[in-house]
Amino acid sequence: MNLIFETAFFNRKFLRDLLEELSYDELTMIPKKFNNSIFWNIAHILVTQQLLMYEFSRLPKTIDDKIIEKFRKGTKATTNISLEEIEYVKKHLIPVIEKTQDDYKNGMFKKYTPYHTSVNISLNNIDDALKFNAFHDGIHLGVILSLKKIVL
Repeated sequence: MNLIFETAFFNRKFLRDLLEELSYDELTMIPKKFNNSIFWNIAHILVTQQLLMYEFSRLPKTIDDKIIEKFRKGTKATTNISLEEIEYVKKHLIPVIEKTQDDYKNGMFKKYTPYHTSVNISLNNIDDALKFNAFHDGIHLGVILSLKKIVL
């Protein structure tokens, strides 16, 4: 699982850098023919990881429930994003992966509620969830890179 965590750290640092480099308008713009913004995708990545790892393992999540409710699967992006939300997401991108890695090494993920994803993949344990999360991050990273070309 070391490669999974290395990939997650690399991805999160890239996303954090985007949050620091792009303007508020660039982060929150929802271009024509798109359903979401760069920021929505980044926040969604943060939220989904927490749900896949912690919610389905019946462990306490480490991010605010308001962020989870605003950016979870099935939510609709809005341009009504506060600077505080951007800072919150930026601040939590890397620490949640550090905590997940520590919790994984310490055997915290003992239980897992099976989950069938919208792309027809069954997750039956934490290892499945970690692998799927890398796939999920990659999908949204692709969207983010497409959005970046449009907003710049």
